[in-house]
Amino acid sequence: MQKDGGEEADRYYLLALRKADMLARKLAEVKERQEADRREAEERQRKADRRKSLEDLRKKLEAERIRNEREARMMAEKSSSAGVKERESRQLPQYHTVKRGETLPQIAAQPEVYNDVTLWPLLYRANRDQIRDPRRIWPGQVLRIPRNVSREDIAEARRHAQERPAP
Repeated sequence: MQKDGGEEADRYYLLALRKADMLARKLAEVKERQEADRREAEERQRKADRRKSLEDLRKKLEAERIRNEREARMMAEKSSSAGVKERESRQLPQYHTVKRGETLPQIAAQPEVYNDVTLWPLLYRANRDQIRDPRRIWPGQVLRIPRNVSREDIAEARRHAQERPAP
């Protein structure tokens, strides 16, 4: 009779071991899922933070553009009231918002930017903080257009554009 009791105890012991293994695997799976969910939540938060900082930058640049336009109008009004002849000149933009499908050479070729395809390196150098690869710009990026470039800068940009094909 003790033999039957020992076999039953052995079976119960093995059953308990299997159940412990199964629970350990389930616990590991739950922990993995929780860790994956945590990483995913962190990534979503990082993306949201990046979007917010880009939106803040766009707002800041827009406010700066409006302030610059207002200052330019005030200066124009002062010069006209002082009897200075007004020259008809258009205000060149300081920033450009990238549209879908645009490339740096296409942007540089626009009349209000540089009207010259070969000057795309000027845009790239001025916006290195946003652009890692000149072949990859994204819709919605706000690029600064440098206006106070020297002749040497222009010659160097053209030389660079000739050595490397347009992106």
